[in-house]
Order: sequence, then C-alpha cells, then structure tokens
Amino acid sequence: MLPASFTQCCQTEIDRLKDQGRFRTLQVVESPVNPVIQIKGRTKLLFASNDYLGLAVHPLMIEKTKEALEHFGTGMGASRLISGNQSLHHRLEEELALFKETEKALIFSSGYLTHLGTIPGLMGPEDWIFSDALNHASIVDACRLSRARVIVYAHGNVEDLKSKLETTPRKPSGKILIVTDGVFSMDGDLAPLPALLALAEEYEALVLVDDAHATGVLGPGGKGSAAHWNVESDHLLTMGTFSKALGCLGGFMAGPTLLIEFLKNKSRTLFYSTALPPSVCASVLTALTLLKEDPTLLARLRENIAFLHKGLQKIGIRSHDLPVPIFPIIIGSEKKTLAVSQALTEQGVFVPAIRPPTVPENESRLRISLMATHTREQLDYLLDMLKKVL
Repeated sequence: MLPASFTQCCQTEIDRLKDQGRFRTLQVVESPVNPVIQIKGRTKLLFASNDYLGLAVHPLMIEKTKEALEHFGTGMGASRLISGNQSLHHRLEEELALFKETEKALIFSSGYLTHLGTIPGLMGPEDWIFSDALNHASIVDACRLSRARVIVYAHGNVEDLKSKLETTPRKPSGKILIVTDGVFSMDGDLAPLPALLALAEEYEALVLVDDAHATGVLGPGGKGSAAHWNVESDHLLTMGTFSKALGCLGGFMAGPTLLIEFLKNKSRTLFYSTALPPSVCASVLTALTLLKEDPTLLARLRENIAFLHKGLQKIGIRSHDLPVPIFPIIIGSEKKTLAVSQALTEQGVFVPAIRPPTVPENESRLRISLMATHTREQLDYLLDMLKKVL
C-alpha cells in the first residue's frame, strides 16, 4: 500500500489540477501520424503534430530505416564513449555540419538531453546565462543544472537584454551565454537573431539558438534560423532536433570545432545515455537528403502556412504572417480552452488545449500545427469548424 504521506500529497495535487482545468491525460492514437488519424476508433483530422514535412511516414524514410535495422540491429547497447559509436553516427554528424554550414556537429539521444548536456557542460558557477522569458522547458532546466547565474530577459526584447548585460557585474574569467529559441514553439514567433549576435559580439558572449522548430522549416532549404536571417558568426552555437520536421528522434549541436570537441568531453548526457540506434541515424540522413533533393516538401508546407494565415484572418482570428507552421489561438481560461478543444474533437478536428505551466497564466490556447501533407480540403474544414466552435 502506498505510504499515507504520498497518497495525501498526490491526491491533493491531482484534485487541485482538476479543479483548475490543468489535469492532463495521455491521448492514445491508434494510427500512424498522418493528417488523418484514429482515436478510439474514430477518424480525426490532426493539427497537433510537429512532423511538419510529413516525413515520419515517407516511403523512402521507412525503406532506409528497414535497411539499417536489418544490417545494424535495433540498438547500440552502450553510450557513444564505450561501444555505441557507429559509422552512421559519424556520417550523420558530418552531414549535419554541412547542412547547418558549421564546422562540426554532435548528436545526442534527444533534444532535451542535448540542452541538459550542453548548457551545464559549458557554463558553471562563475558564469552568466541570459535566457529569453519564453524559452523551452529543456533550456530552463539545463540553466538550473548548470549552477550559473541566470538572468531572464523580456521575451524577444533586445533593449531589455542589453540593459541587463550592461548592469550585471561579472568576473573577468566568467563566460556569458545568451540562449533563445529560434522559433518559439507556443507562439510561433522568431528570435531577433541578428540583434542578439550583435550584442554577443559587443559583450564577448556566445549565443545558443534552439532551432528545434526551425530546422527543416526556416530559411533556404530549411537550414534554420541562421539561414533565414542570413547571418554567420563565430559567436553562434546551434541546437536542433530530429523529432520535428525531420520526422525521427534525437538532437544535435552544431558550431565551431573547439566547442564541439569540448562538449564531447564535458556533456554528461553524452557519456551516460545509450547512443541513438543506427536505424534512427539512417532515417535522419534520409530526411536531410529529401530536403536537399525534393524542394516541393518545403514548398507545400509554406503554401499551407500562407493559406491558413489568410483563412484565419478572413474568419476574424488574429494570425502572424511568418513562414512558421505554428498558429496559436489564445483563449485565456483553462476550462474554456478545454471546452473549445473538446468541441473541435467532436467535430473531427484534433487541436489540443495548451495550458499553464506550458504557457503563462491566463494565456491558455489552441496550438494549431501544420504539415506539408495537409490538403486544402482539410484546411478548409479546420477553418469552418473553428468559425463554428469559436
């Protein structure tokens, strides 16, 4: 029997979450992650996947993954520093460095582990981290683990960041890291990367940009934030994931050789995590090839983004005009947002309710995410149902 103290603590918290409309349950999807899915035997249109290019079910991705599975097996059985470092890992790192136009890249077993290995590896008690107020939870947790002194600056506010950089005392030996999402996952807006890099050069800082939602989406060929803004800098370190537009699993850092070699020796999540299965590396390599050889993938996604932006405007829903497949519809109340999400689900449209602590208080929202494989008919139906329900 569970100890009484745990029973009381857990039940009290669950009751509180339910009362606030914040209790979470896991939705069981009974089909591949396509624009049309099955939930409890019923067909739904999916507008909640980060598989922006639809690559997770692409025939060539599946074929190359099968080939790697048959040749290399299902797993590595060790971390990369022991016996889990295979030729496909090295090949993938070489291709990622070319894709991101950097000197080197280093892969990790997930995006979360990438931040948890990099930020505490680079930064310590004598250092300062300046973090955007809306950064992803993995960045927040990594900053805490680093034991560095963390200053949070107002979201996307370069003037606030500059003011904090000017007024923060620091030791001559201390390092400065500015960390930001490239595309903010809940708002769909962009970090002002050129201005951040200008500050980094002025204050001898390093900028770490999280390109999880920009890789495969932003810039020429989907190369990410730096390509979108057309910037190059020795003060830039780029993080990315394979789990979104690239349709797989894992994460990476890309940047100057010295930093990557340093991280190979200082990232605890690299040392103490089993390496990615070779089949995943083969999948990501295929995704990078598809991005390079099939420009229609990204073109279709951008056409859908433009179409939905115009459609939302027509039905009176405020929408950004950015090349990003994330469309938040802020409702406010947690309970009302849940009710709207449920009403859409009943109409065959799956758009989840996003609530605190994922987003700020009183900013609960629907988060629509688009895929290149959504059809115009599906987008029209989404717009009709939003108009009806809202």
